[in-house]
Amino acid sequence: GDGWAYDIGFGGLDHVVASGRDVNLLVLDTEVYSNTGGQASKSTPIAAVAKFANAGMRLTKKNLGFMCMSYGYVYVASVAMGANRNQCLKAFQEAEAYRGPSIIIAYSPCIAHGINMMETQLEQKKAVECGYWPLYRYNPQNAEKPFTWESKEPTGNFREFLNGERRYTSLHQTAPKEADALFAEAEKDAKRRFEFYRKMGEIM
Repeated sequence: GDGWAYDIGFGGLDHVVASGRDVNLLVLDTEVYSNTGGQASKSTPIAAVAKFANAGMRLTKKNLGFMCMSYGYVYVASVAMGANRNQCLKAFQEAEAYRGPSIIIAYSPCIAHGINMMETQLEQKKAVECGYWPLYRYNPQNAEKPFTWESKEPTGNFREFLNGERRYTSLHQTAPKEADALFAEAEKDAKRRFEFYRKMGEIM
């Protein structure tokens, strides 16, 4: 889970990926401590409401994928099965075949998001289409071009996506005077991250 990978267990995760050993890691990123009641973690994005961030998260989400990529010998992928099944399958196949540490970060909507849990695949699709969640693969075996950027230019409405989840809309009750400004900051942060990875796809 992301609470362990991004937060309380990050030291262990970092030790494993830095070891160079042939270990495969899958992070189910719900962007909150789901199993212990929905507390904020270092994976919780700006404006999201969670326990200990009742008035909305104020800091940007930790960039776990890029931190792992910085070693240069770790396979890293960001996936959302409901958005691109082929990309997700290819990431799992490549991670399994890679002789070294690999980590896949999978967007995983959960009950703490305040959505219809029968539609999690659709929610993943919306997250990618509006630029909320990036899709990429970093495979060190591809020496000439290790990074593959697989998100398309956003076609969905970012604010509509936020307005479809209770973890964001509840901000109108917990911090009504700051909600709109935080939503704008969340969108700005998502665009910055999207552009960061898109440029990586051009130069790597």
